[in-house]
Amino acid sequence: MNRVALLVTHTGRRRSTEHARTVANDLIRAGFEVRVVADEVDDLEVPGVVPRSDLDAADGAEIVFALGGDGTFLRAAELARPAKAPLLGINLGKVGFLAEAEIDDIDQAVRDVVNRDYTVDERLTLDVRAELTPGGEVVESWALNEISVEKGQRAQMLELLVDVDGRPLSRYGCDGVVCATPTGSTAYAFSAGGPVVWPEVEALLLVPISAHALFSKPLVTAPTSTFTITVDPFTNLAVLCCDGRRVYDLPPGAQITVQRGTLPVRIVRLRPRPFTDRLVAKFGLPVDGWRGAKI
Repeated sequence: MNRVALLVTHTGRRRSTEHARTVANDLIRAGFEVRVVADEVDDLEVPGVVPRSDLDAADGAEIVFALGGDGTFLRAAELARPAKAPLLGINLGKVGFLAEAEIDDIDQAVRDVVNRDYTVDERLTLDVRAELTPGGEVVESWALNEISVEKGQRAQMLELLVDVDGRPLSRYGCDGVVCATPTGSTAYAFSAGGPVVWPEVEALLLVPISAHALFSKPLVTAPTSTFTITVDPFTNLAVLCCDGRRVYDLPPGAQITVQRGTLPVRIVRLRPRPFTDRLVAKFGLPVDGWRGAKI
């Protein structure tokens, strides 16, 4: 039975495309069927790859490679999640917090996959349901990092009522709120002032953005919690954003429900290292302090 790998990269960047060609050729020589999304075939120019549609690209795949930055990883997650395929991120971008390997590790990463020398973690996700009008149109989506409800007009504040587990928590005059997973705690939620949460922790995060309120602290709740965010009927247009990739307009009065996702994202681990080390490396934290290490 053929081994199958899906390759996702940022074809708009020459360096990413060159590395993707190398990975594709190495996998093909190792006996893999290498798939790519149909729109990317011409850019990759690799004989022997199999073009597939977005809908079934990862079906039956042993692994999905994401070569690029966090944006490429999140795009690959859209394909890998419904197929329950493990996802391996190789960072060709800047921070690449979601990636497991760096650019210098590509050859070894491919060898590890060929030899099946890796493990798989499951990362908690979020499901969202937005009722745009009472009893009317409904939007449903999901996120690996975060779901945000933000103001749709730059110059005007947004009025939101937040409920947790069916009980009202607070009404915020704000730029928005971020609902995040532990995986996403180092992304938008972090920028908005939220805590860093180790990915092994099962929890949900809620972080108000620039809230005019006496109580506007970030919250960490149980993974079974449900957040309900109501856009005040007399406020302005809002926007629902999922992982920065799927965006929907929210009219005044819309109600958004966020809870733990029914499907996790399965992430490949090659040589697991403590999350503390990853945090220090990715953010360049001053372990020695500004005065240098003590002797």
